[in-house]
Amino acid sequence: MFTCLRQAGLWFHKTSPSRQYCFPLLGRKVILKPFVSETIVNRAQTTSSAPVRTSSQLERGLGLWEATSLNMIDMVGVGPFITLPLVVAAMGGPQAMLGWIVGAAIALADGLVWAELGAAMPEAGGSYIYLREGFGRQGFGRMISFLFIWQCLLSAPLSMASGCIGFAQYASYLWKGLTPARQSLLAAALALSLTAILYRRIRTIGKISIFLWLGVLLTMAWVIFGGLTHFDRKLAFTFPPGAFSFSQPFFFGLASATLITLYDYLGYYNVCYLGGEIREPSKNIPRAILISVAVIAVLYLVMNISVLGALP
Repeated sequence: MFTCLRQAGLWFHKTSPSRQYCFPLLGRKVILKPFVSETIVNRAQTTSSAPVRTSSQLERGLGLWEATSLNMIDMVGVGPFITLPLVVAAMGGPQAMLGWIVGAAIALADGLVWAELGAAMPEAGGSYIYLREGFGRQGFGRMISFLFIWQCLLSAPLSMASGCIGFAQYASYLWKGLTPARQSLLAAALALSLTAILYRRIRTIGKISIFLWLGVLLTMAWVIFGGLTHFDRKLAFTFPPGAFSFSQPFFFGLASATLITLYDYLGYYNVCYLGGEIREPSKNIPRAILISVAVIAVLYLVMNISVLGALP
């Protein structure tokens, strides 16, 4: 938090040994106690001007473009191409666009939290570092950070597997003889191939991320172009009766749609896990997160409208 405030011109002197800080807000001086330790603040001040390599010998080889590209390809994946009909079904019509807007607002709010943490503690590990430092290295934080890593051993492979399975399912439209067993083999082969591709220096990974992001942009542009060239305004903007009645079914449908869209927005925080490999992390981590959420939200919304206007 203090790194972000310092950059905004709100960081000032330490007023007493009790670690209270003075901020001139709205013309008045307000005394606040920091919720993070002084060690974390000092680390944030030193890493912004750190050399290319950190104490753990990690190379800071990712700039703003590479970090943003990595974030965006983590966010998009195969999710929006599969969940579009699910969002529409949840709300029962074109008003499903609200789900994408509300999901973007929630992702942006959460992204600001991640941006603050990433700027204050720009180290490799992300949540592991935040939990360890927030709850104490020798206390509760040691157990919580360990549990986080332990659950990642389960959640991370499942997340990757979902994308590979989605790829294999879409491949069946091009390869008619792709049986369920072959789909499983294709998904497993894709996972192994991606692992081999990622076994590179961080600067090479940055270049690969930009290349892959161009591929994602091309795919989304293809879908948007196909929808807009067959666009029917009545399909996209003809709402069923009671679509905005603000009744219980409306809010239940909006909640279900938002839950699905949040799955598609997930990934905006992944740049924080590479904090030890990003140049000028106190600036580039918040920028990468905010740019990612804003750009992906616009693309999702435009793609959703184009598909609604092309398919009955």
